[in-house]
Amino acid sequence: MKFGTKVIHAGIEPDPGTGAVMTPIFQTSTYAQEEPGVHKGYAYARTHNPTRSALESNLAALENGNAACCFGSGLAAMDAVIRLLAPGEEVLATEDLYGGSYRQLVRVHQPVGIQSRFVDMRDLDSLEAQIGPNTRMLWIETPTNPLLGIIDLEAVCRLARRKGILTCVDNTFASPYLQNPLDLGADLVLHSATKYLGGHSDVVHGAVIVKEESLAEKLRFLQNAVGAIPGPQDCFLVLRGIKTLHIRVQRACENAALLADFLQNHEKVSRVNYPGLTTHPGHAIAQKQMRAFGAMLSFDLKAGTWEAAQTVLKSTRLFTLAESLGGVESLIGHPASMTHASIPREERIKIGLTDSLIRLSVGIEDVDDLREDLDRALNCLK
Repeated sequence: MKFGTKVIHAGIEPDPGTGAVMTPIFQTSTYAQEEPGVHKGYAYARTHNPTRSALESNLAALENGNAACCFGSGLAAMDAVIRLLAPGEEVLATEDLYGGSYRQLVRVHQPVGIQSRFVDMRDLDSLEAQIGPNTRMLWIETPTNPLLGIIDLEAVCRLARRKGILTCVDNTFASPYLQNPLDLGADLVLHSATKYLGGHSDVVHGAVIVKEESLAEKLRFLQNAVGAIPGPQDCFLVLRGIKTLHIRVQRACENAALLADFLQNHEKVSRVNYPGLTTHPGHAIAQKQMRAFGAMLSFDLKAGTWEAAQTVLKSTRLFTLAESLGGVESLIGHPASMTHASIPREERIKIGLTDSLIRLSVGIEDVDDLREDLDRALNCLK
């Protein structure tokens, strides 16, 4: 089944009771049992819900996995993954990663004994040297947030498997339409489904997809025992969003490529981070493991100051200044003060996340309008 068919049909059947084509929202907390412990697969909605089950089947198919578990947010999904480890064990994470992921690793899990270190995973030899006796998981983002670094998933996952280490890939920036980490050797794939999967900035949601049943069982246990689950309405919204995933992401990728080229040649811009540019150091790897180069990009200003970034951020009319990404509308953000504010400044600067870095989530508007909007905002700089 091709991807454009999977988004509409995989794991989804008309409702057997009514024939409804769209999966109904099963807004119930409990289910009638024929006798104690005997039921039709559903007993309590924290454990199972038919709307959630349909979404989980669909997500597993999109990532070429065998099972998916849905959670109340991307960070709730991440928390479940990190709980697969025990105190004294260690996570090696991409050094350029989402600020919320950094915060969770450092301020939630480290205090209870699950250690974390942040390393450059683009250098395979350096990564191998960093793996210690307690390392049990590699936490990978590619493309990274917000510097759009590219990590060779096949090579890193091969190294991890040789060392007996789990790999979890946060695939939020790419979406299943552009990249399938399980096919490249990853053990777990995570999505903040709030972003491209939902696609309309109207739901908060997370998911983890796996191939191995043993991992699926552990995640299902955590899903039920901890209870950080999404409601049926949220699952319905993600199911609805997924039906147009391929169309939305394709258009957004086309827009982003044109804007990246425009920004690279703008006199007020010093650097553009976008893997679709041939000058990007990870371009060849992205070309190998992605179907297109994504709709996220970031750029730095020649002025190089916080104040210059604020001027641009306040001057756009179509790019909305807001957190998040992956919706149909274009968003603009300042990682240093927004999505990555929880990372100490010295750590940010060390990896190139400067005070003047601006991140764009490119939407599906007419690209000429978006280009004019950015040009007008940049020309507000003196």
